[in-house]
Amino acid sequence: MNNKELAVNTIRVLSSECIDRSNSGHPGIALGAAPIAYTLFANHLVFNPKNPGFKNRDRFVLSAGHGSALYYVLLHLFGYDLSMEDLKSFRQLGSRTPGHPEAFCTPGVEVSTGPLGQGIANAVGMAIAEKRLAAKFNREGFNVVDHYTYALCGDGCLQEGIAYEAASLAGTLKLNKLIVLYDKNNITIEGGTDLAFTEDVAKRHEAQGWKVITVKDGTNLAEISKAIARAKKQTQKPTLIICNTKIGHGSPLQGSEASHGAPLGEKNTQLLKENLGYNYPPFTVPEEIKPLLKKTIAKGKRIEKQWNLLMQAYAKAYPAEAEEFEKWLSDEIPELDYAQILKPATGAEATRSSGSNVLNALANSIPNLFGGSADLGPSNKSIMKNREWFSASNPNGSNVHYGIREHAMAAISNGIAMHGGLIPYCATFFAFSDYMKNAIRVSALMSARVIYIFSHDSIGVGEDGPTHQPIEQLVALRSIPNINVFRPSDAIETAYAWITALKSNCPSALVLSRQNLPQSGLSGEGALKGGYVLAKESKPTPDCILIASGSEVELCLKAKEALLLEGIDARVVSMPCMEIFDSQSEEYKQSVLPSAVKARVCVEAGSSYSWHKYAGDNGKLICIDEFGMSGNPKQLFPHYGFTAENVCQKAKESIALCNKK
Repeated sequence: MNNKELAVNTIRVLSSECIDRSNSGHPGIALGAAPIAYTLFANHLVFNPKNPGFKNRDRFVLSAGHGSALYYVLLHLFGYDLSMEDLKSFRQLGSRTPGHPEAFCTPGVEVSTGPLGQGIANAVGMAIAEKRLAAKFNREGFNVVDHYTYALCGDGCLQEGIAYEAASLAGTLKLNKLIVLYDKNNITIEGGTDLAFTEDVAKRHEAQGWKVITVKDGTNLAEISKAIARAKKQTQKPTLIICNTKIGHGSPLQGSEASHGAPLGEKNTQLLKENLGYNYPPFTVPEEIKPLLKKTIAKGKRIEKQWNLLMQAYAKAYPAEAEEFEKWLSDEIPELDYAQILKPATGAEATRSSGSNVLNALANSIPNLFGGSADLGPSNKSIMKNREWFSASNPNGSNVHYGIREHAMAAISNGIAMHGGLIPYCATFFAFSDYMKNAIRVSALMSARVIYIFSHDSIGVGEDGPTHQPIEQLVALRSIPNINVFRPSDAIETAYAWITALKSNCPSALVLSRQNLPQSGLSGEGALKGGYVLAKESKPTPDCILIASGSEVELCLKAKEALLLEGIDARVVSMPCMEIFDSQSEEYKQSVLPSAVKARVCVEAGSSYSWHKYAGDNGKLICIDEFGMSGNPKQLFPHYGFTAENVCQKAKESIALCNKK
């Protein structure tokens, strides 16, 4: 075999050895897709392993994240800071080589993947970011933003609905610098793909506006390279390269689903070596292939050096643009015009409208805000009014028509965030956050600063009925680690939610009302701490504490006034963000919710699951633990007990319980 073939076989064998050593993993794709991955890294992918954050690098996404052993071996061979010891600790506790690629622990990994199809959508987001940044900053002779996004996927990725959604949008936007390499081995865990997947993938993508190239023999390095070169010349369409391969290539389990998700084992790995004519000790990189690898590494360093020189010339020719370019890519937030952002509403106002006002004020200060809605922009008010629309013909736009594609929208936003340079937000009705849950979870896992705008937050949706009325969605999002979920009660709290989201190193969800809410005139920067005393008691210690979020804060303020007429002095606490409140010092939390005051009422037009920790043993809950109903909101809220009178009654019941003990 020649040295290129030896390099491919080294990838195969090292991958299998990693998996055998951990007694866990997926050898099938590593063995079958090794020629595709090697050809991409060796001949086409622009990267500098000594500086994984090189700004004009190509992006590579392993959508079929179960093939992580393949990825880690590539990173090791091509000079990234990933040692042979790291390979040997594959899938072990605390290692830098976890079971699926994670952007936060492995140098060279751009985005966390694993849930099939997510990576394709992430890649679409990265290609969108490249196109937007190129349109903004490139000048004649100065293509300072000029790179490709590649994704490697398998049959499973393309069966997921998110892949269809993302591919459809990519074709519509003519993302010509997006190239998806499809490892077509016709096998899934249960057997042949023809059990459940008989469509013509090529025709599907052609119909969606893609260029499709087929490589009949996925072991032919020259043909794979030619296909990638052709794809890079495409100026109007994204490209799908279909590479026909054999799962588990070269092993006794070649072509069988048995090679997908279990180690080959020592015996079969030895037979793999024999079949490949590979005669090297375990965990060895043959000396013969090192010159090939060094050549690629040197090329990456040289390309970055050339780009740095280009940037120096660009800064001289276009100093203002160069300065702005650096600011966009720094991920820092510029100075904000708080006078504009923190404007109180003049009257009753839905927090979706308050959010729109804040968004548009922020758009004046933050030019790299970039986002859109799943065909609901006029309803959830997520449009930046003085910005153009991003499209195939206008890449200078900042508003995005995502179409009715919630899941892809969220994962695309992850890709935009992880690419860098833009601050993404995306929007839909809150009930439809269920479509997006997996991508939101990955946002939190990666600490990606994606801002999710969810309007129509409760039974206040009204006549659309229970399918559109969120009940359990707040609990679902609050249960995710590392995300801040805001449900503000008025314009000021909405503004503080936006400010906090922009300054956070994690995703945020802004949950906003459809119906108008009164402006208390009491809310303030205490909202930055997640929960705060909105209305104090007159006595040294309150008789009870009324706690609420969003539209229900108004009920608690009214109940406080009514209770005072009966000689009961209540404190009102607004809780716009539980996650941030729970992260405060114990001293601060006690100052808001003193443990000595056990009479409490928690009020929220959603599931009660979030509130027991604040209610305590003697507290009362006014929540909804069943699906909603179709009807006028003015009738629905009283129907479910959301009245000041009921808050008063529950407060008295809680006080009575405390007095009994």
